[in-house]
Amino acid sequence: MSASKRHFILFRDIPLMYGRVPKVANSSIKASLCKLLSQKPDGGVKTTTDHFWNQNTHEETRMITTEQARGLRATHFSFSFVRNPFDRLVAAFNNKIIEIEDMPPAMKKMGLYRSMPFNEFIELVCTTDPDKMDNHVRPQAEILITNKKLVPKFVGRMEHIDNHWNKLSNRMKFEGLPTLGPLPQKNVRRNGRKDISHYFKTSALIDKVLERYEIDIKKFYGDYSIDNLIHGEQLVRQPPLERGAKKVK
Repeated sequence: MSASKRHFILFRDIPLMYGRVPKVANSSIKASLCKLLSQKPDGGVKTTTDHFWNQNTHEETRMITTEQARGLRATHFSFSFVRNPFDRLVAAFNNKIIEIEDMPPAMKKMGLYRSMPFNEFIELVCTTDPDKMDNHVRPQAEILITNKKLVPKFVGRMEHIDNHWNKLSNRMKFEGLPTLGPLPQKNVRRNGRKDISHYFKTSALIDKVLERYEIDIKKFYGDYSIDNLIHGEQLVRQPPLERGAKKVK
């Protein structure tokens, strides 16, 4: 996955695209997408990787750029999920900096290193050239938006994923697409979100994120206060972002 700019999984035989956002139930969603493959995939590569979807599905899928995905909006249904940017950064830090033994190469190129202090992590993440960012910390807007246009027709929130996943299922039925069934629980590493405020202790750290992830917050979480996002409180459920088919429930 690293710093690849190919963010969308495109199905060859189904008019469907998924905009994958790392650290947003990505492993679980990809496991569900495997159900749509007609042939058993080649072994040896994890389904969580972009390489799997580009090379190991007997050409039933491939990875395409956000710009390419936008060009297919008229003929393909596309979906994605997003996450509170503060929560997503804490998840990336805990998983990639603290837990695992070997960090992704793109993170190393950014200057990140194992067990580094959180404030240094945020400083590097928020000042790295966008072209060099690892996708686990890349702003979600840079993955899902091109030329100021949101590509997916359906964007759910991870904070309400059970409800929004059901709404996605109904939308896919309406679009004449096969549904994905229940969402499996893959790579769940944290319990709750109460640790967000533990990491974001200073206004300086918060301000860095507000500046670097400004579009994420305005586009996907503009209906919540910054205080709600930082303290990890249960966010009042809002509907997913949808384009077209507004009457589908």
